[in-house]
Amino acid sequence: MQIFKYLLLLLLLFSIGILVYIFTQKGDYQVTRSQIIKASRFTVFEYINDYKNWETFHSMKQNISGITFDYKAQTSGKGGSFSWKSNDGDGFMKTVFVKDNDSIAQKTTFDGSKAVVNWKFKDTIGGTKLTYSTKGNINFLQKFNTFFHGGINKIISNEIERTLYNLNKTLEFELKTFSVKVNGVAQRNASYFIKQSFTCTNKSLSRNIKIVMPKLVYFFKKNNIQMAGKPFVIYESTDINSDVISVSVCIPTQQLISMTEGSDVTSGEIEPFTCIKATLKGDYSHRADLWKKTQQYIVENNYQPNFAGKYVEIYSKTIDDIKNPSKWETELYIPVFPKTIAVTPTATTSTIPSETNSIRSTTTQTEEIP
Repeated sequence: MQIFKYLLLLLLLFSIGILVYIFTQKGDYQVTRSQIIKASRFTVFEYINDYKNWETFHSMKQNISGITFDYKAQTSGKGGSFSWKSNDGDGFMKTVFVKDNDSIAQKTTFDGSKAVVNWKFKDTIGGTKLTYSTKGNINFLQKFNTFFHGGINKIISNEIERTLYNLNKTLEFELKTFSVKVNGVAQRNASYFIKQSFTCTNKSLSRNIKIVMPKLVYFFKKNNIQMAGKPFVIYESTDINSDVISVSVCIPTQQLISMTEGSDVTSGEIEPFTCIKATLKGDYSHRADLWKKTQQYIVENNYQPNFAGKYVEIYSKTIDDIKNPSKWETELYIPVFPKTIAVTPTATTSTIPSETNSIRSTTTQTEEIP
């Protein structure tokens, strides 16, 4: 019995010693890891710059129990943010600095602890050298929990390495897997919409669409307006190869809605038109292939472009529908003039002379798109 008491006392003293040791340890940490990502610097930067992509590669999806994400109106660029709830606590992250294709700085709070995260992008042989660094501090309870798993620095190092590995794997497959199918001639019906227009460089078009579209969706929710279909883009300038391009990001509505004068959000209507439809399955970065194959089809099949019509891209499946970029779908509609087919009526026997039969024209059958 006496030995048992001594053992309990030793165990108590040992426990107290462990607690004192943990308590006196610094709660600060700083970890940096790098990896070669097999993708262009532009591609890697754009993918990380949008928080909606993080579910496909970031280790928090695997490591934080019961995590659910909440995305704000802006999820990319400076000011972009998102938050999450989990069994381990709630968190928030915001982008505070962006230098295009060079670096990103973010601030985060998780379960009361704050940290900063920095991404650095550099061209290298075989792709992009991506450096992920973070520093912050943890409270006593977090120090206690991490102590028995090798310490906070080891845990964060493992998480960063897993994140970089997942990112490389995702970009290597998801962004490179795509297909383009030219569906052929189709008919676009008339529709009403609310839009926000802007002009930008062709290179930054994708990024600007990602910024404007969530804000437009938020506008619908804030004003309790029902969306009548998938978001789409109207090309106000039709030269896809131009350095500067003007577009309108649109969301369809059931009826024409009057907007406040002077607002940067306006309403409009698109007239029905005959078009050539093509579908891209995969990331939007392959948009150039979509346009190229569609224009080749128009030339090879002797269709005449209708420059009075509207060039339209519809985002039928996006990151809001499915996280995998290889499964996204973009539909392109290029307006053309309908073809005519000469039809000669079947000759009939008659003893009475008749006038020369005239040639009757009929339009080709088209697929009707809602």
